[in-house]
Amino acid sequence: MKIIKPGLLSTVMAVSLALYGCVNSPTGRQQILLFSGSQMSELGVQSFEEMKKQEKINTDKKTNAYVQCVTNAITTRLGPQPDFGQWEVVVFDSDEVNAFALPGGKIGVYTGLLKVATNQDQLATVIGHEIAHVTANHSNERLSRTQLANTGLQLTSAVMSGSEYQSIVMSGLGLGVQYGVLMPYNRAQESESDMVGLRLMAESGFDPQQSVTLWENMAKASGGNQIPELLSTHPSHSTRIQDLQAAIASLPVMNVKQQNCRL
Repeated sequence: MKIIKPGLLSTVMAVSLALYGCVNSPTGRQQILLFSGSQMSELGVQSFEEMKKQEKINTDKKTNAYVQCVTNAITTRLGPQPDFGQWEVVVFDSDEVNAFALPGGKIGVYTGLLKVATNQDQLATVIGHEIAHVTANHSNERLSRTQLANTGLQLTSAVMSGSEYQSIVMSGLGLGVQYGVLMPYNRAQESESDMVGLRLMAESGFDPQQSVTLWENMAKASGGNQIPELLSTHPSHSTRIQDLQAAIASLPVMNVKQQNCRL
């Protein structure tokens, strides 16, 4: 095994940081991003295509039209993204109460979520949150940390073909090696996506007050079995609700057309 001398390691890190460097997230938090948007998009697109092969896709026209309507309202508000074309949303048949978004504009929504997010505004809360993970470069941030900890690791699309590094890339994208298993982001990233997603859904014509109702529903659905916040990468339901209530109070009055997506 080749041993990298400390001095060389420092040089590699310095060069990487000089090329991409520290940037500020949408909320002003410092991030280190070592990968280009096109690299991240390539990984996200390839992961999504593999996932579509392995997971059951929902084909109900009414369900898909509803999810697409909510998603379109938000992605239209965002406008064109520099590293990919159109956003793509796929509804997966699963009891999992969850959704995800990947670099490259790929969005997955599980049908189990629609039993807890009971209206368009609650669904928009989740989709806005997941899209915020992408626009805030959270996958890039996680993979960059891994890169710095594993000098010499080449995180390119080649790792998606079953190499020893596949699990690292999948975790960075928020997916488990077994497709369909979602991996949590850290607490700072989750809280950031809550705030960015809240503003995004409100600016897209959805009711921000429903974000609180969503997390109340989530708390009920979990049956009070959520692990203590200190042991979790996610904020607790109560913390999330308090933070959202405070953020809603500070939102400016938005004169936007209310959406009308119905299931």
